[in-house]
Amino acid sequence: MAYQSLQQEYLQIPLVTRAYTTACVLTTAAVQLEIITPFQLYFNPELIFKHYQVWRLITNFLFFGTVGFNFLFNMIFLYRYCRMLEEGSFRGRTADFVFMFLFGGFLMTIFGLFVNLVFLGQAFTIMLVYIWSRRNPYVRMNFFGLLNFQAPFLPWVLMGFSLLLGNSIIVDLLGIAVGHIYYFLEDVFPNQPGGGRLLRTPSILKAVFDIPEEDPNYNPLPEDRPGGFNWGEGQRLGG
Repeated sequence: MAYQSLQQEYLQIPLVTRAYTTACVLTTAAVQLEIITPFQLYFNPELIFKHYQVWRLITNFLFFGTVGFNFLFNMIFLYRYCRMLEEGSFRGRTADFVFMFLFGGFLMTIFGLFVNLVFLGQAFTIMLVYIWSRRNPYVRMNFFGLLNFQAPFLPWVLMGFSLLLGNSIIVDLLGIAVGHIYYFLEDVFPNQPGGGRLLRTPSILKAVFDIPEEDPNYNPLPEDRPGGFNWGEGQRLGG
């Protein structure tokens, strides 16, 4: 009975969030069990383009380090904000969400050639957080019960927290930069005088991922309620 309940809860997670978080967890489990090693996963342009190890273009986004605080922290933020985006501003637009993944991953890969990063998963998480925060600017956040601020400051707070943990802020800056590029091209530029949509989801993605009918009994996770965890809880102003 408990297994069926857990399975049902798992299947209620939207498609892209479920696929990505599951891939991250399984990759980490495989490393922990020594089935594979991080050396088989990391981003290495020479191995990718000269030795055709093209899987590294994907696997470097799936590994967040061995199980520990940093891994759990990243997984919680990845799951929460990825799900809130998919069930919020991307609800009913799975193809557009997949295209955002591909666009963000492509830009990070290009930038990764110049900043010498071997794993880009954390930067991708920051990108998701940045896009969510810009689309929910009036949500008030509470970080570990210490800081109160509005959602657009969340990526910068996370960068400061990362710095306190001794991590390189290059990863966070890369995620913020790519997130801002997507936000500008998708949300800002089309509304400017003389602007227009530069990012258009390929029709093949729409044919594969967009399903016209939705389950009327489906209960999404509200996009403007990132609570449940003290380190990212929020509520709308005036709420």
